[in-house]
Order: sequence, then structure tokens, then C-alpha cells
Amino acid sequence: QVQLVESGGGLVQPGGSLRLSCAASGIIFSTYTMGWYRQAPGKQRELVAAIFSVGSTNYADSVKGRFTISRDNAKNTVYLEMNSLKSEDTAVYYCNADRWAASTRYNYWGQGTQVTVSS
Repeated sequence: QVQLVESGGGLVQPGGSLRLSCAASGIIFSTYTMGWYRQAPGKQRELVAAIFSVGSTNYADSVKGRFTISRDNAKNTVYLEMNSLKSEDTAVYYCNADRWAASTRYNYWGQGTQVTVSS
């Protein structure tokens, strides 16, 4: 059974920082591309950042220079360090695990964690 469990969300003032964590189980973590997505009320879910199995990363333009994604394969955990937070970063943040094997896609989601940026 695959589980992705996010933690670290909460309420933070503009300009503040938060660190999200996503602990994975039931998958060979090191072989998956891990991503953080977010969904604000009334908007579509969007990719925030991704880290590939080889360690390379990809970021949405809106978070470049402010957010950092990293992974610890020994702990089966992916992190999202968020700095200089803005009100527009308010959303539910979801962890995602994704890989292709033998023409089959394996894609899993966490339950989400709320991030609210407000004074």
C-alpha cells in the first residue's frame, strides 16, 4: 500500500518561511520523480517543484529563487523549503510520486497540507 504523508503546513506571515515534508512508504522511493503541487481555491492544481530520481530539479516561475525542493532517499522523504512567502502562495500543497515502468505509469498523491500566508 502506497502512502504519501505531508506535514509542515500552517499559518505564516508574509515574508515568512515554512518547510513541508512528505514521507513515502510502499514505493521504491529513489526511483520516483517527486513533486509538490498546490491548489488554491477556485484554481487548478499546479506544479510547484519537482525533483527527479537523478537529483535534478524543476520549479514553477512563480517560486524560483524562493522555494527549494530536496530529497533524502535514505529517509524516503521529500522536502519543500519555502521562503519569502507571499499571500498568493496560500493553497493546499500536495506531494506526488511519479514514474514510468514498462509503459505503465505509477502516480500517487498525498492528502495535502494547508499553507496560509496572511498577516
